[in-house]
Amino acid sequence: MSNAQSVIHVVDDDKSFRNAVARLLWAAGYQVALYESGDHLLANPPGSGPGCILLDIRMSGLSGLELQDRLSKLNSILPIIFLTGYGSIPMSVHAIKAGAEDFLSKPVSKATLLEAVERALVRYQERRRQRGTLDGLHALVSTLTPREREVFALVVRGKLNKQIAHQLSTSQRTIKAHRHAVMEKLKVQSLAEAVSIAERLGLLAAPGGSSA
Repeated sequence: MSNAQSVIHVVDDDKSFRNAVARLLWAAGYQVALYESGDHLLANPPGSGPGCILLDIRMSGLSGLELQDRLSKLNSILPIIFLTGYGSIPMSVHAIKAGAEDFLSKPVSKATLLEAVERALVRYQERRRQRGTLDGLHALVSTLTPREREVFALVVRGKLNKQIAHQLSTSQRTIKAHRHAVMEKLKVQSLAEAVSIAERLGLLAAPGGSSA
């Protein structure tokens, strides 16, 4: 992935700082999108392409931490690098725990900023691969019928065919047929693989595990 394919989203209410960072990033070969506030970014949401977000902590309207929370709820995978002249240790700990890639203090050197951006873009690629894998697993599970989902949920919890048949008020033969269909649709050869899918999609934590 070349720099020219990546968009760095700069969110800062200081116009002179936004422009200075933009010039630095353009010189390094990146595309740049500028936002004067968190609300401005939410009104013009970034696309799904490669990139990261350079985000100020203290701004008019939404704070940087509030915007981080909003983006998390929107399932954004763009890594966030905080840039602030008013940071504190508790603030940086909160940001990192919430998934921020980095927390840098202004003024920041060109080398430090570009290194942080490079790390964030590597993280973006990792997140995109993980998202693609999970989307693929969700797609497989979505092919199951409602009854097959019930069987799947019980199978991955270690229930035997006899137990599942009793719980679902049907025959063991029917459960065997459903179980075979589940394994085929999920494209797995073993119970361990089926359990792995359930774990990765968080289905084992959900009572009944009937939703993907």
